[in-house]
Amino acid sequence: NSVENSTDNIIKLAWSDKVSFEKIQRLHGKSESEVIKIMRRNLKLKSFKLWRERVSGRTRKHEKKRSLSSKPFKAEDYV
Repeated sequence: NSVENSTDNIIKLAWSDKVSFEKIQRLHGKSESEVIKIMRRNLKLKSFKLWRERVSGRTRKHEKKRSLSSKPFKAEDYV
Protein backbone atom coordinates (compact mmCIF):
# COMPACT_ATOMS: atom_id res chain seq x y z
CA ASN A 1 0.00 0.00 0.00
CA SER A 2 1.65 3.23 -1.14
CA VAL A 3 -0.14 5.42 1.45
CA GLU A 4 1.22 3.28 4.29
CA ASN A 5 4.70 3.28 2.74
CA SER A 6 4.53 7.04 2.32
CA THR A 7 3.42 7.52 5.96
CA ASP A 8 6.19 5.20 7.18
CA ASN A 9 8.74 7.12 5.13
CA ILE A 10 7.49 10.49 6.42
CA ILE A 11 7.79 9.21 10.00
CA LYS A 12 11.35 7.96 9.36
CA LEU A 13 12.35 11.27 7.79
CA ALA A 14 10.71 13.33 10.55
CA TRP A 15 12.38 11.23 13.23
CA SER A 16 15.81 11.90 11.70
CA ASP A 17 17.55 14.98 13.05
CA LYS A 18 19.30 15.54 9.71
CA VAL A 19 16.17 15.86 7.54
CA SER A 20 14.45 19.25 7.47
CA PHE A 21 10.71 19.81 7.29
CA GLU A 22 11.33 21.57 3.97
CA LYS A 23 12.91 18.42 2.52
CA ILE A 24 9.92 16.35 3.68
CA GLN A 25 7.65 18.86 1.94
CA ARG A 26 9.66 18.61 -1.30
CA LEU A 27 9.61 14.79 -1.21
CA HIS A 28 6.05 14.16 0.02
CA GLY A 29 4.18 17.48 -0.29
CA LYS A 30 3.43 17.61 3.45
CA SER A 31 3.82 20.84 5.42
CA GLU A 32 5.38 20.93 8.89
CA SER A 33 1.93 21.01 10.53
CA GLU A 34 0.81 18.02 8.44
CA VAL A 35 3.94 16.10 9.45
CA ILE A 36 3.21 16.89 13.12
CA LYS A 37 -0.35 15.56 12.68
CA ILE A 38 0.98 12.37 11.03
CA MET A 39 3.45 11.89 13.88
CA ARG A 40 0.72 12.49 16.49
CA ARG A 41 -1.60 9.93 14.84
CA ASN A 42 1.02 7.23 14.36
CA LEU A 43 3.30 7.41 17.42
CA LYS A 44 2.54 6.46 20.99
CA LEU A 45 1.82 9.55 23.09
CA LYS A 46 5.13 9.35 24.98
CA SER A 47 7.11 8.89 21.74
CA PHE A 48 5.31 11.83 20.14
CA LYS A 49 6.04 14.09 23.13
CA LEU A 50 9.72 13.10 23.12
CA TRP A 51 9.94 13.81 19.39
CA ARG A 52 8.22 17.20 19.75
CA GLU A 53 10.58 18.18 22.57
CA ARG A 54 13.54 17.18 20.43
CA VAL A 55 12.52 19.02 17.25
CA SER A 56 11.01 22.14 18.82
CA GLY A 57 13.39 24.99 18.22
CA ARG A 58 15.93 22.72 16.54
CA THR A 59 17.68 24.61 13.75
CA ARG A 60 18.47 21.45 11.73
CA LYS A 61 14.76 20.80 11.15
CA HIS A 62 14.44 24.18 9.35
CA GLU A 63 16.64 25.03 6.38
CA LYS A 64 16.31 28.81 6.83
CA LYS A 65 17.55 28.60 10.41
CA ARG A 66 20.22 26.07 9.46
CA SER A 67 21.90 28.43 6.99
CA LEU A 68 22.56 30.88 9.83
CA SER A 69 24.53 28.21 11.66
CA SER A 70 26.09 26.52 8.65
CA LYS A 71 29.66 27.01 9.83
CA PRO A 72 31.07 23.52 10.34
CA PHE A 73 31.81 22.47 13.89
CA LYS A 74 35.51 22.40 14.69
CA ALA A 75 36.61 21.26 18.14
CA GLU A 76 39.68 23.53 18.04
CA ASP A 77 37.38 26.57 17.90
CA TYR A 78 36.18 25.69 21.39
CA VAL A 79 39.50 24.73 23.04
